[in-house]
Amino acid sequence: MSWSDFYLACFLIGFSLSVLSFLASAVHVHLPFKMHLPFHTPHHHGGGLHKGGAHLSWLNTSTILAFLAWFGGAGYILIKHSSLVFIASLAISLVSGLIAGWMVFRFMTRLLRDTDAQMNDWDYRHEGCVCAVSMSIPANGTGEVIFVQHGVRRSAGARSEDGSPIEKGAEVVISRYEKGIAYVQKWDEFTAEKV
Repeated sequence: MSWSDFYLACFLIGFSLSVLSFLASAVHVHLPFKMHLPFHTPHHHGGGLHKGGAHLSWLNTSTILAFLAWFGGAGYILIKHSSLVFIASLAISLVSGLIAGWMVFRFMTRLLRDTDAQMNDWDYRHEGCVCAVSMSIPANGTGEVIFVQHGVRRSAGARSEDGSPIEKGAEVVISRYEKGIAYVQKWDEFTAEKV
């Protein structure tokens, strides 16, 4: 096996497994087989990301595949189309692969840092939310309210706190939330009680 064949094999393995990994996870294409590497990457406590009890090792499948693809691609191009000596081509290929692996690791750590925020129960409490009645609430019956919580529009089944009917479009406040039902009061009644 020549060095150009070795570099080409590294590129093809790294690139094709990266594409398969992307299709299997991001696009949700179901492959006819399960892909597992025959080894487990070690967890280095000094070289990874610790976030919320989880650990992302710098040596993981994504960084290895990025390294292989860029190492192989750069090496193949340098061996075939440059007049550099073998050692220089190998050094440039190694640096290229290491930079690609580092960039993938940095991307993954930023992604984890941005999406791994601590969730608090009180951030998702419905009590006190101001809502609009989207489906009128009949006397002692159930309707629906719409409200925005943390930038997301939500809806919930709703009943009047005192059993009185509430018309569609009325502004209400959730006074309690039990078993998936929001118990609401009209906004003006709620504010009158607080004064």
